[in-house]
Amino acid sequence: MDVRIEAVQLRWQEDCNIIVGQAHFIKSVEDIAEVAVGSVPGVRFGLAFCEASPPRLIRTEGNDERLVADAAECARAVAAGHSFYLVIGNAYPINMLNELKACPEVACIFAATGNPLQVLVGATGQGRGILGVIDGGPPEGVEGPAEKRSRSELLRRFGYKYSV
Repeated sequence: MDVRIEAVQLRWQEDCNIIVGQAHFIKSVEDIAEVAVGSVPGVRFGLAFCEASPPRLIRTEGNDERLVADAAECARAVAAGHSFYLVIGNAYPINMLNELKACPEVACIFAATGNPLQVLVGATGQGRGILGVIDGGPPEGVEGPAEKRSRSELLRRFGYKYSV
């Protein structure tokens, strides 16, 4: 059996993030959408899900037409059965990852990022599947004391850590 591997570059609106995962049922579309709106008041989002059984459509939900279009384009480009693409604005993935992981239909999360993202896709005669992701670029060094201080200040400024 032959397997072809390709890297697919995903694109979405600037100042937004994307969560890429795999789910297992058409009900996923509505449940993932409910997680998005229930996790962050005011979230803007677009969601696309690649149905793996007939009629094998890209199912969509969302409250922002541009983000729905971005999610659908990501789904079309990767074209892997049961994969989903959740593009979010006015929120960060950290605000909804635990709820997404707890969603009964969600099998796994491949990436949650605002970085440039490539999806590694394997293709056979049966179809396509996500093998992994390339999220951002490689490290350019090891942090020193100044970078540690900067990281700590950033987390506190965003409200993710308590300041004493």
